[in-house]
Amino acid sequence: MLVILSSPSGAGKTTLSRRLMAWDPTLRFSVSATTRPPRPGEEDGREYFFRSRAEFEAMVARGEMLEHAEVFGNLYGSPRAPVEAAMAAGRDTLFDIDWQGGQQIKQAMREDVVSIFILPPSIAELERRLHGRAQDSDEVIRGRMAKSEAEISHWAEYDYVIVNDDLDVSEAQLRTILQAERLRRERQPWLADFVRDLNREFDAR
Repeated sequence: MLVILSSPSGAGKTTLSRRLMAWDPTLRFSVSATTRPPRPGEEDGREYFFRSRAEFEAMVARGEMLEHAEVFGNLYGSPRAPVEAAMAAGRDTLFDIDWQGGQQIKQAMREDVVSIFILPPSIAELERRLHGRAQDSDEVIRGRMAKSEAEISHWAEYDYVIVNDDLDVSEAQLRTILQAERLRRERQPWLADFVRDLNREFDAR
């Protein structure tokens, strides 16, 4: 399945994504492509695939993106090929993307998508977390806060919603969601043969 985590900047989706990956090494993280420059310590292919705007737009034109959007003047998108390869291998893929990307992926692969929205406990706490990251200027933070209101307005479009007041509690809730979704009947195609064998055992009695 394709597990979408969305939230306004600072609500905790990236931290929770990392925790889920540590809990379940079979989860594949969808590395996004972006036109923004690397931050100190970031590597191409690990945090993001860093591409020029021309390269990114060419990938979109060739249909190589599952979703894409422009955020704060930079393009972001999810390359299609690695996701389809993971699905063919029976691996779940985790997406750390905004609501626009989540909607595009839902439209493309609705039956395989599980969407989860992460809310902050308060707007004041959201702003405190953004300042605490010490990654962005005050101007950028003001832009992120302005965008957060629009982002939060889409909470009702998601399958699940978690208020991230405590990281440990939120991680436990995410684990529960994944475990339950994996047990859905349609995600266990082997069950039909298993039940057929059970019926044969009845017939043999």
